[in-house]
Parts: sequence; structure tokens; C-alpha cells
Amino acid sequence: MSKTIKVALAGAGAFGIKHLDGIKNIDGVEVVSLVGRRLDQTQEVADKYGIKHVATDLAESLALPEVDAVILCTPTQMHAEQAIACLKAGKHVQVEIPLADALKDAQAVAELQKQTGLVAMVGHTRRFNPSHQWVHKKIEAGEFNIQQMDVQTYFFRRTNMNALGQARSWTDHLLWHHAAHTVDLFAYQAGSPIVKANAVQGPIHKDLGIAMDMSIQLKAANGAICTLSLSFNNDGPLGTFFRYIGDTGTYLARYDDLYTGKDEKIDVSNVDVSMNGIELQDREFFAAIREGREPNSSVQQVFNCYKVLHDLEQQLNAE
Repeated sequence: MSKTIKVALAGAGAFGIKHLDGIKNIDGVEVVSLVGRRLDQTQEVADKYGIKHVATDLAESLALPEVDAVILCTPTQMHAEQAIACLKAGKHVQVEIPLADALKDAQAVAELQKQTGLVAMVGHTRRFNPSHQWVHKKIEAGEFNIQQMDVQTYFFRRTNMNALGQARSWTDHLLWHHAAHTVDLFAYQAGSPIVKANAVQGPIHKDLGIAMDMSIQLKAANGAICTLSLSFNNDGPLGTFFRYIGDTGTYLARYDDLYTGKDEKIDVSNVDVSMNGIELQDREFFAAIREGREPNSSVQQVFNCYKVLHDLEQQLNAE
């Protein structure tokens, strides 16, 4: 595909805007349609980014013959159903994390992708952050092997607000959304499937209906282990912080930045063409479409992550 890739983006909220900012830096790609819940807010974002078509129904954008691909930044509960609609409409699709919030729905997307042969990718951004890419290259070169990953995913979200401080129309989830990042990254960096997983959770919030604190343990087939702590109650630094403890060193990853175990900064500016993990994720999506290949973080590659999340959910429900 040598022509401009024309994209519809669904979800004009905080994360959709991150994608729009990343796509601005990518040649040969044009966002031609923006879908949002409220027409006035969606139109405002579309005007800012020069997007000509706006809609409140994804089906309207899927009906546009010029649309080649769709990026879904919609509420978690809509991801699988919308991904299936995109594939059925003959559109390549990138779904923001998580692919689904139930294993059967993830399975349905994976099966349809195989039938269509279209590019279907999930936004497991940690695979693309320069910090984690740097560690991955060391692992691939045989210079570093993970013994343990210690991960903290912390937010202060006792009310239903998004990253921009705006009221959400849906409820976020520690297991299916936030833990998905680390479950997938651990298996990816260990180069070994997860064979054991345990979880415990704190009290269910009386209004939000979700656990606000969670602890997860993972073990890979090669013996590497991972400890993951998640909280929506943390009144302190926000985000996810990764400690890689290996056989030849210790590294701390904070989004796109990387440090040694002694907090000395590592230059990762030459790892890839950008320091923006979202932009790099989008570049991979569009490159896979152009080259007719499976992308890194394809639905097929990340599917085992959702099997693990399903097993963890069964454990938590059994409590």
C-alpha cells in the first residue's frame, strides 16, 4: 500500500488525543473521521486536528469507503464488539488496551482476525516504550535475563475521572485494563509463557463496584517471576513503575525513561525514531498495514495475556 492510509479514530477523550498527537508525526497517514460520545466535544477536537468528518456512531465511519483502518480508544466494555464490527467492515483495526474484558470476547476477535487476514493489533504500549525496548534488545542479544520484575501501577482515582480530570462515562478496571499491560510485558520480556498466576484484591468500592487495590504474582516457564501491585487509592506519584532485576543488572523503567538500579539515567533516545511510546505503537500499526504483515502486539500475540487475566478473575470470583 503506497497511498495515504486513511484512518477513523473512535474515542475523542484523553487517550484518543494522545493518538492524534502521535499520528501528526507519521507521514502517509490521515485521520479522516472522528467518533465520540458527544457531538459538540467531538467536533471541537476534530476542528483542532483538521478532521473533516465527525460522528457519534462508529457504524457511520465504517460505512465510509475511504477508511482503511480504525483506532479504537473507546470504553473497555465496547472494545471487542467494535473490533469485530471493524473487521467485518473490512477495516484494519488497532484496539486500545484491553482487547476485551472477558476471554470469550477476546477469542471471538482472534478467530475473526484469522478468517479475515486483516491487521488487528492491541495497544500494549509497554512493548513500544523506548525504555522497555532497550531492555528487550539486551535480552535478545543475550546480555540480560530477567530473574524478577517488580511492578507498581498506582493511581488516585476514588471518583470516576479520566486522565484529563473529566468525568468518565464508564468504569476503569485494575485487572482487565491495568494489569494487562504488565501480564503481557512480563511474558514478552521473559520470552517465556506464564505458567502460574495468583491474585488477591481489596474491598469493592461501594459506588464504583470495583476493587481499588490488587496484588498479582506471576511465574514464567523459564523460572522468572513477577510481582505486581495495583491501586486506585495511591495519593502520590501516579503511573506504572517497573523494576527489572536480572542476572547482569537492575533497571527501572518509568514510561519512556530508563534508569539503572542506582537511579542513574540511561540514554534511550536512539532506541527508536521517537521517544513517544504511543506514536511508536501507531507507527507499527501502519507499517504492518503497508507491508502486509503481522504487527508486534497483534491480537494473536497478546491473546495468552487474556487467558491469564481470565484465570485470575476466576480466582478472585472464587473468593
